[in-house]
Amino acid sequence: MAAALPKPAGRLTARAPLAPLTWFKVGGPADWLFEPKDAADLEAFLAALDPAIPVMPLGLGSNLIVRDGGVRGVVVRLGKAFARVEALDGTRLLAGGGASGILVASAARDAGLSGLEFLRGIPGTVGGFVRMNGGAYGREVADVLVACDLVLRSGRRVTRRADELGLAYRHSAFPPDAIVVSALFRGEPASPDRIQAEMDRISRLREESQPVRTRTGGSTFRNPPGAKAWELIDRAGCRGLALGGAQVSKKHANFLINTGSATAADLESLGEAVRARVRAHLGVELEWEIARVGEPG
Repeated sequence: MAAALPKPAGRLTARAPLAPLTWFKVGGPADWLFEPKDAADLEAFLAALDPAIPVMPLGLGSNLIVRDGGVRGVVVRLGKAFARVEALDGTRLLAGGGASGILVASAARDAGLSGLEFLRGIPGTVGGFVRMNGGAYGREVADVLVACDLVLRSGRRVTRRADELGLAYRHSAFPPDAIVVSALFRGEPASPDRIQAEMDRISRLREESQPVRTRTGGSTFRNPPGAKAWELIDRAGCRGLALGGAQVSKKHANFLINTGSATAADLESLGEAVRARVRAHLGVELEWEIARVGEPG
C-alpha cells in the first residue's frame, strides 16, 4: 500500500496505534494515520489516493470501539488547524471539524450566543457530532446547525445545508467516508453569565450521573422510541455485568467501561450480551450508538 499513497504536506504514519486516540483505550493500529496540514492538504491527498483504499475519519474517539485487529486503509484525524471557532455575527458561529464540543460551547458563551450550551455535554468533535446528530439535555445538533462543509472521498469539497443531511435521532445521511471540515451553527443573543450558568449545570449533571472519569465511550445504545436505554438495561439485570475487563457501569447502565484490561472484543461482546438480555427479558431490540470499526483480533 505504501507505493500507492500520495505524499501530503501533513503527517502520514504507518501502522499507527489507535488505542491511545480513543476513550476506551483499546484496539489495533491503522494501516495509515493521516493528519492533514489543512483542508487543501486533505482535499489533494484524497483526490490522489487510490479509490480502492478505504478512508475513515476519527475525531476524539469518544463514541468508538476500534476492534483488536485494527483498521485497514487510511484513518484521517483532524488536528489544530481544524479546531478554530469564530463568531461571524450576532447569531452565527463557524467551527472547524476538529473543534471539541466544549470549545464550541465556550466560544459561543464568549460571543454571547445561547442555544449551544448542550454541546458542553457531548464528548466529541464537530465532525463527529454533526455526523451522528449528537445531542444531550433535550437538544441536538439539528436544532442549531445551519450548514457544513464536507470533503468527499473523491477529494471534492462541498457545502450542504442542514436540511440536506437527513438528520434524525443519532443519524444522518452522510456518506461513511465523508469528512466534516467545518460547520456553521446558529444561536441567540444572551449574556455570557447566563450561558455559563447553563454550561455549569450541564457539567454538574454529567459528573453526577455518568462515569466520566473512567475509560468509557459515552452512551452505548440509542434510546428506543418511548423508552430509555439505561432503564431497559437495568430492568434486564445488566447493571454491573462484566466480561473480561469490560463492565456495564454501575453508575449509568448505558455506559460500558474498560476497567483496565479490556480488549475491544470484551467490550463488543459485553454489549451484545446486554442486547441479548434486553431482547430476551423485555422483547426490545437495542441498537448500538457507539460505532464499532476495524477487523477482529
